[in-house]
Amino acid sequence: MDETLRHHNPNPIASANFLSRTFFWWLNPLLKTGYSRQLETEDMYNVVQQDASGYLGNRLEKEWKKEMKKLKDTGKKPSLMRALARCFGVQYMLLGIIVFIEEGTKVVQPLLLGGLIRYFTPDSTITKQEAFLYAMAVSICAIVLAVAHHPYFFSVTRIGMQMRVACCSLMYKKSLRLSNKALGETTVGQIVNLMSNDVNRFDQAVIFLHFLWIGPVQAIAVLVILWYELGPAVLAGFAVLILLIPLQGWMGKLFSVLRQKTAKHTDERVRVMNEIISGMRVIKMYCWEKPFGDMVEKIRSPEIRWHLWRHNCNGFLSTLRYSSVAASLLAIMVVLILVATGLSTRIVFMARLYMGVTGGVLVGAASLAVQQLSELRVGIMRMKKFLCLEELEESSLVEKTEDHDRPPADQCSVNIDNVTAKWDKNVDQNTLEKISACVKAGELLAVIGPVGAGKSSLLMSILGELPSSEGKIQVNGKIAYVSQQPWVFSASVRQNVTMGEIFDAALYEKSLRACALKKDLGIMPHGDSTLIGDRGVSLSGGQRARVNLARALYTNADIYLLDDPLSAVDAAVGRHIFEKCIQGALKKKPRILVTHQVQYLKEADQILILKEGKVLGTGTFEELSKSGIDFASLLKHDDEDEDDSAVMMLPDTISTSNVNFNELGSSLSLASIASDFVPEKIQVQEEEQRQEGTVGLGVYVKYFRAGTGIFVFILLVLLNLLAQTAYIMSDWWLSRWSNEEEIRYAATSRFNEEMTLFNSSNITVPEVDTNVNIYIFTGIVVSVFLFGLLRALLFFKIAVDASQTLHNRMFSKILRAPISFFDNNPVGRILNRFSKDVGHMDDLLPITFFDFVQCFLLIVGIIIVAGIINPWVFIPTVPLCILFIFIRRYYLRSSRSVKRLEGTTRSPVFSHLSASLQGLHTIRAMSMEGKFMDEFDSHQDLHTEAWFLFLSTSRWLAVRLDWLCAIFVTAVSFCSVLAADRMDAGLVGLSITYAMTLMGLFQWGVRQSAEVENQMISVERVLEYSQLPSEAPLESGKDNKPPPNWPQHGIISGEKAALKYSENGPNVLKDINFCIRAQEKVGIVGRTGAGKSSMIVMLFRLVEPTGKLMIDGINISDIGLHDLRKTISIIPQDPVLFTGTLRRNLDPFGQHSDSQLWKSLEEVELKPAIEELPGQLETEVSEGGINFSVGQRQLICLARAILRKNKILLIDEATANVDPKTDELIQATIRDKFRQCTVLTIAHRLHTIMDSDRVLVLDEGKIIDFDEPHLLLEKGEGHFYQMVQQTGKTEAEHLADIALTTFEERHASKPNDDNVLPKENGMTYESKMDQGNQNAEDLDSAISSSSIEENAPMFEPVGSESEDMEAAPSAPLLDQDTVGKKAGNSSIPKVNGEHPTVNGSGIPKEEDKMMEDSYCEDDIEQALLSSEDNTVELTPSTPIVSIAKQKRGSKDLSENISSSTPLLTDDSQTSDCIDV
Repeated sequence: MDETLRHHNPNPIASANFLSRTFFWWLNPLLKTGYSRQLETEDMYNVVQQDASGYLGNRLEKEWKKEMKKLKDTGKKPSLMRALARCFGVQYMLLGIIVFIEEGTKVVQPLLLGGLIRYFTPDSTITKQEAFLYAMAVSICAIVLAVAHHPYFFSVTRIGMQMRVACCSLMYKKSLRLSNKALGETTVGQIVNLMSNDVNRFDQAVIFLHFLWIGPVQAIAVLVILWYELGPAVLAGFAVLILLIPLQGWMGKLFSVLRQKTAKHTDERVRVMNEIISGMRVIKMYCWEKPFGDMVEKIRSPEIRWHLWRHNCNGFLSTLRYSSVAASLLAIMVVLILVATGLSTRIVFMARLYMGVTGGVLVGAASLAVQQLSELRVGIMRMKKFLCLEELEESSLVEKTEDHDRPPADQCSVNIDNVTAKWDKNVDQNTLEKISACVKAGELLAVIGPVGAGKSSLLMSILGELPSSEGKIQVNGKIAYVSQQPWVFSASVRQNVTMGEIFDAALYEKSLRACALKKDLGIMPHGDSTLIGDRGVSLSGGQRARVNLARALYTNADIYLLDDPLSAVDAAVGRHIFEKCIQGALKKKPRILVTHQVQYLKEADQILILKEGKVLGTGTFEELSKSGIDFASLLKHDDEDEDDSAVMMLPDTISTSNVNFNELGSSLSLASIASDFVPEKIQVQEEEQRQEGTVGLGVYVKYFRAGTGIFVFILLVLLNLLAQTAYIMSDWWLSRWSNEEEIRYAATSRFNEEMTLFNSSNITVPEVDTNVNIYIFTGIVVSVFLFGLLRALLFFKIAVDASQTLHNRMFSKILRAPISFFDNNPVGRILNRFSKDVGHMDDLLPITFFDFVQCFLLIVGIIIVAGIINPWVFIPTVPLCILFIFIRRYYLRSSRSVKRLEGTTRSPVFSHLSASLQGLHTIRAMSMEGKFMDEFDSHQDLHTEAWFLFLSTSRWLAVRLDWLCAIFVTAVSFCSVLAADRMDAGLVGLSITYAMTLMGLFQWGVRQSAEVENQMISVERVLEYSQLPSEAPLESGKDNKPPPNWPQHGIISGEKAALKYSENGPNVLKDINFCIRAQEKVGIVGRTGAGKSSMIVMLFRLVEPTGKLMIDGINISDIGLHDLRKTISIIPQDPVLFTGTLRRNLDPFGQHSDSQLWKSLEEVELKPAIEELPGQLETEVSEGGINFSVGQRQLICLARAILRKNKILLIDEATANVDPKTDELIQATIRDKFRQCTVLTIAHRLHTIMDSDRVLVLDEGKIIDFDEPHLLLEKGEGHFYQMVQQTGKTEAEHLADIALTTFEERHASKPNDDNVLPKENGMTYESKMDQGNQNAEDLDSAISSSSIEENAPMFEPVGSESEDMEAAPSAPLLDQDTVGKKAGNSSIPKVNGEHPTVNGSGIPKEEDKMMEDSYCEDDIEQALLSSEDNTVELTPSTPIVSIAKQKRGSKDLSENISSSTPLLTDDSQTSDCIDV
């Protein structure tokens, strides 16, 4: 809910008078502001009612519903085109009157020019006064064109904008109503493409549609006039133009086909880009940059190929328009000469102007209309297909009360009666079958069952998301739904909780406390005003889950559907939420809780057990325990007796009495928050970066460099000059030829007269070789076409290549960008560059740029020709040029700001769309569609404000330029009359014709130059992303390349390792020191937000850590990212699946056989479920994997990890959403499959890590405890002990039993007798140790020869308490027996023959007791066992550990080394495992 959308700046067009609207004077204040500084969002004018998204969307929706009603009533197919015509048709057709006036003026103007030219012909009867009148009339026509043209263009482009906005609003409203089946048939990428590229056709197509009917009318009028002047010869010229019309029709169909082909690939590319951006963490951790890069390249190649075809066709049409006038004139001239009709300059240039006008409409505007209409039709068909997707219908089997008719609290209930339902009607198997349950006020129904049992589907059926085929569901009261995958959007924490409702401070505070969020908010930089980023990237999984839950509490609903909200939080927070929220604040509400946390089931009033969509049992805990159902296997660790002494250790607690939820709400903006509450200032999301000033020359250089080299570019320039020279030559030769023919015709006439009268004549008739003139003119016309076509094809090839190159550069930089970039930028913002900006580069920029180049060359040619013919023209031209330069500069300062604002205000539209589709079930469940629709309309209105200014400022410039052109036409006309004695008719006709051509061309060319600069902003934005900072190199340098078999052991150590997510942000991990041994299984626990997942971020170097991190003695910061990440398997917290086959999701590189894939699925208990699918391994995964349950998605990720077979496995709460039984099977699989691996497990279910070798306890980024679970529990205090106690007495005892049993088994398995040691490679363990004793001597020697001073203290005080510590005396070095000692003898080294007493952190309890120098002997042993020569080389540079003396009971230990992890010591190092 964006706080920045509201600003008050009324639009002055609403109160502008006729003259102000005509000349766009109402824009003057804005342009003045834009000239003095960069325009900001607050400077934009508010949309007027007729442009508002909500108003337009409602209008179109009303007409679309009529179309859908026709479909139901008569079976007639709905038509979006008809609906649009009824909305905007009348308004659009009325604008045709203005076009008619404008085009009528263009028909009259050549007649006036003909009268003026007659003044310059030999034996003219026109007086000078009449010539001035003709010149004045020509000038008045130019002024009429300047006045009439721009209000029309502004109005039609505004209607195009309104159509686009209405369609976007309608499509968004449709997306909120899509059924789950329809969601599987479309993607976010496709909808984004519809709203970014397809709807843009409205902005272009509406401009020229009127010319489809004006063209024929105008052509008939011109034909009549020219028939009168030229006779039948005119038919030859019209034949040339008419022959081009069917060609244009065929080309229009071709454009339609090409547009469909292009759009298909663009949809696919944008969809894939959306997935890549959303799943970038997984892509980086799995080293999938290359396969996804190849995938995008595979999609992009055909897309760019079809774009090139479209542009080549467009270039061909453009060349036809360019040369059609010359070709038609050639036909007329040939026929006139063949029929021996005399040529006159007046007739030739009248024909030249008329054929230009007619060709401009029939071949130019009409062909553009056909082309744009064809592409618009494709876009409308695609939009219609989307609008016809299946909607979520209100099922007659689900009865819900309306919000305004909510029952009293004690009458709220949910009744499920014999419900059968399935997601896909075409599948035989039911998702739910004959389910019955009843939940009344104050009751808690717990729903349990294995993965895929239908638990979430049951909630979906209550919400009406899952259509029921049988039975009945009755819901009495307003529903609040908490989804299994927490949904948050890019806004502040407060905005996510209040969700657009009126702010109630007391209720808000109670909701936060009930969900244990107060402590988390306390450590956030801006409290509840902190922005949480797109998809909540700045929050941990547990924090997202609690924000999700707090939102449900804040809605003050009557019924709560809770889909496993406790799975993402740790035991302590889970207990708090269950007691204070579910059984506290919501105690009097009907609650349905889907859960795998079996310890809470006793407190449920009813329990519903599901399996394969059927009820396995229902009843109270006692009833089910006594029944014959195998209930015990699911609940064997249940909490029978809650321990009242297990008190929450949270600083913020609330009363368990029911919260009095008052009338509530929140708001979309600060302005609408209740007046009696002044909220804290919201942290506004960082605006998208905007460039300032002009688009630099460097951007153009980079653009053309991306498309071609210097030689091809020079060739392009030469072709452009040749094409323009040929075009001017055609008109010059026509002028010369017509003048010669006219002089010859006049001389011949006089000669014949004299011969008739006097039978002799002294008049010499000049010879004109007509055939040579025809051949030369024909050659010039052909060269105009050839050079024009060649330059078009070459230009579009360069432009398309540039687009492809720049896209590839941007994409490669995106793939290599650090993860912080994706955390700080919403998906929509990044996707905007790949959809809209790349769309501009692919589609609009090449055409606009080419058009500008043509216009520019024509304008320069016209001015030069007019000046050469009549140098007097240069006198008014100089001040006009100065004025033009000033006006353009004045305009461009504001125009650039407006265009950049348009680009940045577009991104939130797509971000909001993406966020809405992600949280669609939550939005619908909580009846928030209206608020999200309003939010979308607000985003659209903000973009419309920028687009409206872009349209109006463009017209402001065009009006002024056309007035300059009108003045130029006037100057040329009057200067020609004044210089009549020095000019012939042909040159006058050419100069005035060119000046009149300049009339529309000049403003169009300047506008196109501004439009090119505006569209080059898209190139600038793409180049900006092409210069993003990159992560460290993917591959290691030659000197740092790790061995091919690295890591052999999986030893992980950290020394003063710290991590922060931003340069100026706080450390989330704070100088931690640890050592994890080879093949060790370490559980990582801690309160939500303690930094558990940050450990994974650090090990994968998703964010570069400080300090030292070592794996098998190699500093991971020194090697390539792929060399590191390929060696670590990860099962992420949020399971990410990509669109494509299940096979591709498991094995994107195609490295494994089918049998291996099936084996991995079998090991995660998914094989039966996949075998039941029709496609099995080829089953298509929907976007985001929505056709699999969350638990199944996590199991697929686990299967993916099993296939990778790496030495190190990281598990980030991977089994949070599966039932305990499946969890136990998965844990067994992990223990079996990864027994030779080092495994780090982050888990909220403590029983999953109680059998770990050690447990690492984090709190606020620091290691608090790190030891074996049993030893930590044996202390009777500490964080880990408290976490276990908070699970309840029975569960705590069970966890302690697991820890003790594991401890005993582990230590019992370490043999005390050398004789029972196993043999390896034919050598006993003792013989290996004999060889190892020599290495211990080497170790003594290495340490002795190091730089340690004789009396230097062996331990340095480290940490905040160092000032209170005394320097320890030097401790004796290890003797050789220590090296040869068996692993099972003792996990704690002796000091002076005795074991020191240690606490759970592996630190001596007595303050003065010092630890002996030692090292990870198990690691040395492992290294010896695996080394080829049974030796370990130790050098003076071997990392040494320094352990500080700590005070007893310290909670912030700088050294957190287990007592079972012996360490080396040195005065210069703090902590690390030995380099093996």
